[in-house]
Amino acid sequence: MDRALGGIRHESADDGEWTVRRVTGGDKAYTCPACRQTIPPGTPHVVAWQRDAWGGEAAGLEDRRHWHASCWQRRRRLL
Repeated sequence: MDRALGGIRHESADDGEWTVRRVTGGDKAYTCPACRQTIPPGTPHVVAWQRDAWGGEAAGLEDRRHWHASCWQRRRRLL
């Protein structure tokens, strides 16, 4: 199902509703908000944004963050 949706799924957590997308990597580096370490260019990772953000999903999309996949999974366990 994940592949059919282009790697996009919706998740519910204690901190809200999220859209989560798996990406195979990009051409720039990002800083993971959980561990504060660099996600190097070309590294598969997760991009997440809040669907129920103030101002709607479009506002959440503007505040999206790039996470290591393992940091995103660990985040869910800590909530």
